Amino acid sequence: MEDWTSLQAQVQKSIDTLVGSGREVGLQIAAYLDGRLIVNAVSGLTDASTGDRVTPDTPFFSFSTGKGMASTAVHVLAEQGKLDYDLLIADVWPEYSRHGKGGTTLRHVLTQSAGVPQLPSYTTPEDFLDWDRMCRTIAMSAPLWEPGTQQGNHAWTYGWLIGETVRRATGRLLSWVLAEDIARPLNADRELFFGVPEKMPLSNLARLTDRNWSESMETLSEHLPNFDKINPPGVRPEAALGNRRDILHTDIPAVGTVSAKGIARMYAALMGEVDGVRLISPDRLRTITGVATHGPDWSFGGDSPKSLGYALAANGERCGWGGMGGTLAGMYPELNLSVACLKNHLGTNDGDPMEGIAELIRSTVANAPVPTS
Repeated sequence: MEDWTSLQAQVQKSIDTLVGSGREVGLQIAAYLDGRLIVNAVSGLTDASTGDRVTPDTPFFSFSTGKGMASTAVHVLAEQGKLDYDLLIADVWPEYSRHGKGGTTLRHVLTQSAGVPQLPSYTTPEDFLDWDRMCRTIAMSAPLWEPGTQQGNHAWTYGWLIGETVRRATGRLLSWVLAEDIARPLNADRELFFGVPEKMPLSNLARLTDRNWSESMETLSEHLPNFDKINPPGVRPEAALGNRRDILHTDIPAVGTVSAKGIARMYAALMGEVDGVRLISPDRLRTITGVATHGPDWSFGGDSPKSLGYALAANGERCGWGGMGGTLAGMYPELNLSVACLKNHLGTNDGDPMEGIAELIRSTVANAPVPTS
């Protein structure tokens, strides 16, 4: 069995340097290879005002990581025969058929091609606290394109689209599926949440801070014509929103509160067994990790390929969801490797060190000598 002690030490040194230089406040890195934890590194503080230190179990609120958990819940239900990717959303959610959306399938939603990434310009955080209100808003929306003809990141709407479809089709809340069918079997039931349970003290969470992220949001708003349509000013993915107690306790499945170890463990269990637990079959893994849509992303511009439920990054090698502000989580199916890099100091992705750490882990694993029998 390969010894990954040197890789662990390299990652630890890298994140200690980032924290020591003041570039980051708190960091958490985890990686699983062939179902085994090979990197589990932490550095820095959960909250600079309290001096509490990050531990491997510290939950971090992270924008967009929830999309990965929502998609995984769909695939687990499909594996159980309880959902079909070609399900017409309106067959289980009749109100969704308004404005010609009757042909929208679950597959369209998973590939970010449903055509309803937008929110009303007046949307507030208080709206996000009301599940039924957000689902009504989306159901009443006219699609911006014919479903399946374009793709664009459904930054916030993805979570409610997936969650309400699952609720209508199975009678179960998406958070229940996550807890009962994914987190609990993986012994990660205190590390994977959409909304943090009321009984869990929020003081245990990493607190978000802003390095230059708010400034970057203004730049995106100025230069991307559709940015404010998917991220209205009142609900931009910024530190202040992610620190709100009411938001943290609410199920908003486009975002999540997770540990790096927990989310990396989830991705590992999609690829193979983790302590005897495998979430989906090898055939389904191939289905959900192949390129499903590509070309310009309506929401953010630029070529942004998607698989069936995940974004493709690192030249298509990594399948998962990164979070706005600099976090990332996903799997490298060809290597049977999963990686998660979480941070609480939000900043632009220009030269972001989390991608560098993920690449260090990937390249080390890819270039490791093949064990001889």
